[in-house]
Amino acid sequence: MVREVFVATNKKPGSAQRQKGRTPGPRPASGQSRKNPAVDAWIEGLDHPLKPLMLKVRRVILASDRRVTESVKWSTPTYSYNGDIASFIPQAKSFVSLMFHRGSEIPGRHPRLEGDARLARTMRFASAEELKKHTPDLQKVIRAWCEFKSK
Repeated sequence: MVREVFVATNKKPGSAQRQKGRTPGPRPASGQSRKNPAVDAWIEGLDHPLKPLMLKVRRVILASDRRVTESVKWSTPTYSYNGDIASFIPQAKSFVSLMFHRGSEIPGRHPRLEGDARLARTMRFASAEELKKHTPDLQKVIRAWCEFKSK
């Protein structure tokens, strides 16, 4: 289902241009954040030793592709686009863990996705340095899912 959002601008109709380096997908209206207040509240109430790292992972996921949304599902932040992509696993305390619900179906080679279950895969980050080093891997997985589910 395609939903169009019209935002008043000074540009003439049909003058939309795609900017280099921008993530694909529709943009939120000017000044509108894609962060979900329910997720903000969940994180605010979270007692986790790696909470700052979890916030960084959240930012990377949301910045990876504009089509990605977040909600609280299964009592944890979950990221979606035409289906659930990944959820935090907050029980892990020595690293930030993401479960990719259908990770085995994401097209492409993604060596940071771990696991041998029929569908689920995980990706873990133990430090901000590790996240910084592997941000391109996380972004690649998110974008591959979005492309796969947009066909």
